[in-house]
Amino acid sequence: MNNNGDFKGYKGEALAALKNFNAPVWSDVEIKTEKGGYKGIILPRSETADQFHIVLKLRSGYNIGVAAKYIKEIKTTGSKEAHYKIPEKEFPYDPVKPRVKLFGTGGTIASRLDYRTGAVIPAFSPGELYGSVPELADYCNLETEKLYGVFSENMGPEQWIGTALAIGREIEKGVQGIVIGHGTDVMHHTAAMLSFMVQNTPVPIVMVGSQRSSDRPSSDAALNLIHAVKTAAESDIAEVMVCMFGPTSDEYGLLHRGTRVRKMHSSYRSTFRTIGDIPIAQVSREKITPLREDYKKRRLDKNVIVNTSFEEKVSIVYYYPNMKPDIIDSLVDNGYKGIVIAGTGLGHVNKPVYPALKRAHEKGVAVYMTVQTLWGYVQMYVYDTGRDMMELGVVPGENMLPEVAYMKLCWALGQTNDLEKVKEIMLTPIAGEITEREPSNGYLIFQGGIPEVEEFISKYRK
Repeated sequence: MNNNGDFKGYKGEALAALKNFNAPVWSDVEIKTEKGGYKGIILPRSETADQFHIVLKLRSGYNIGVAAKYIKEIKTTGSKEAHYKIPEKEFPYDPVKPRVKLFGTGGTIASRLDYRTGAVIPAFSPGELYGSVPELADYCNLETEKLYGVFSENMGPEQWIGTALAIGREIEKGVQGIVIGHGTDVMHHTAAMLSFMVQNTPVPIVMVGSQRSSDRPSSDAALNLIHAVKTAAESDIAEVMVCMFGPTSDEYGLLHRGTRVRKMHSSYRSTFRTIGDIPIAQVSREKITPLREDYKKRRLDKNVIVNTSFEEKVSIVYYYPNMKPDIIDSLVDNGYKGIVIAGTGLGHVNKPVYPALKRAHEKGVAVYMTVQTLWGYVQMYVYDTGRDMMELGVVPGENMLPEVAYMKLCWALGQTNDLEKVKEIMLTPIAGEITEREPSNGYLIFQGGIPEVEEFISKYRK
């Protein structure tokens, strides 16, 4: 009988099942259950995972959880333990190619799948990345630096400030492009923050991540990284951008402006969309195709403005029907200096909240209105409710996305408590966060099920 060390991370029902059938971790097995049969490799589990499931790497490359209580038999056919080492190849140096710096903040920006064992091995050093994604050497001389190792939801002012300062240092050293590996969940928040903290950049600053890890056949990690590195090395777009899949297929990526991008689907590879505008460019392995001409151009100097001001006592409130004034009052009572509201329609909340808004203004709290529709502008002059709120001190946030307005207000309040100066900063466009108008093709929603839409989609569906 194997000892518990052979059942890494398993406990309870799952551990009992593995011991009963003498099937330790890394066993190549055939599992029969009350609901069907499965073939694959038993993978380790986190010690914090539940006790009821066994994780199996299927032959297809996907992972599934098999409920221990339904298992009738586990037949072991072999063992394929992983060795967590990526074969490194020296990243080739080419004096003709530009220098690109890749910063890591967390998440797996690239990894190598060991097809023998089904294990995913993170890659980060230039040699590891070259071993995993050799195409990167076609575009640049790559250097890497791990700044942080956090899940994206744990990104905060410490990481944003540190990343902005690191970007500034590399630009001063003459780097010709910067890539930032980042988890996708709050990538648009970080993109907005860096757009305000790092201004007048002479080089591309490209954020990139992956929706699906490299142990899945449909992973977007390697191609996103290729697109991002090509953009950093060759593009003449000197802005903070997010580079991710364009369509759900792997035809091309899109470069989204850092203040107009948002994650719009929990699992699609094409989750990132430019909101209320159009992307800056398309990128493929072969070329970068601008979709607009008003972007800031690459320069040869090293001049950059890094301003890492940040006020943590700022909140974003998503209005909902019957919201009570104590939501706003509690923020004021707890010393918050700024509130961004995502209001209904053109920027509305209910009248019972008005006294709390008035009190917030009297206490010197900066309150800004955005729209939860995401597309469109705040228009508080149209109805009397909007006019009333402006008289209470609520400032319309134009067409800033709620998360972008939140990030900008944190940055603005980090510089001054003078509400008039804050208002000047907030309503002065810095990085495309406010636009004069939305383009006619900036809002296109194709509703599935409608005959003409289905006909259109069928021509491009892969």
